[in-house]
Amino acid sequence: MSTTLRDPREIIREETMMHSPILWALRAGPLTIPEIARHIGQPANEALFWVMGMRRYGHIVEVQDPTDEGYFRYAAKEATS
Repeated sequence: MSTTLRDPREIIREETMMHSPILWALRAGPLTIPEIARHIGQPANEALFWVMGMRRYGHIVEVQDPTDEGYFRYAAKEATS
């Protein structure tokens, strides 16, 4: 596995393509960034960009206090209504 980080512009360009896989991962309930990354098979640092973009535009929301490790859990907006 490569340890080279990709250019953030490349990662951000993929955000719209990652909406479906992330929302699919969240179908069973709230997940942290590392859990989302494992579900979609992508690095956590890239999943962070996509989740924050989706949060900014209202596709997902933070739903609980941080875990013991300090991670917030995120859920699809429709699931919290």
